Amino acid sequence: MKEGPDISRIAALVGDPARGNMLNALMDGRALTAGELAIEAGITKQTASSHLARLMEGRLIEREVQGRHHYYRLAGRDVAALLEALMRVADTSGTGKRTRTGPTDAAMRKARVCYDHLAGDMGVALLDRMIADKWLMDTGARLVISSRGWEQLSVIGLTPASLPRSNRPECRTCLDWSVRRHHLAGSAGKLILDQFFALGWAQRQPATRAIIFSGTGERRFRELIG
Repeated sequence: MKEGPDISRIAALVGDPARGNMLNALMDGRALTAGELAIEAGITKQTASSHLARLMEGRLIEREVQGRHHYYRLAGRDVAALLEALMRVADTSGTGKRTRTGPTDAAMRKARVCYDHLAGDMGVALLDRMIADKWLMDTGARLVISSRGWEQLSVIGLTPASLPRSNRPECRTCLDWSVRRHHLAGSAGKLILDQFFALGWAQRQPATRAIIFSGTGERRFRELIG
């Protein structure tokens, strides 16, 4: 007797190579058009529209209409977490290697956007320091930034008032596909990455999830985490 949600339907939606490539392109939190996603998937716009309709039906993506333009984005952080987990399994098994390699692969492993927070080597290093130096406090019900943590983050201009009011968890760990250890997610993870961008320490590399830190930005990041 079948019990619980039917995971085979979602697995089939994600498992198609074209749809998988489109979902991966949305992993940096941006909203893209059908034409842009067709290019990412290597298919025609008409075929992409069919795939997008199925992804919307499965509630993996959402559509936003602005005038004549339709933009698509991931339906939420749960979908992003699912994709990150699948990337980790594919990387571990060795069966999911892409044929295209090069500098982007190294950059992606060093620092990248995971939906809206910092992932890769630098994301894991940040969480390691936050745990080791007690920047985080486990209240038993949730994980939050401690007073010591806010003291350290004040160096880059962040205070408790910087956190937006939201039902989203303040701090959450996310298992990194390339390092296979945790990095920081949640509203605090997004806040810190947005501040790195605002300070000019880093910027997104065009057409990829990779984040490129400037020489000064990386030095300041290393000083921040000690």
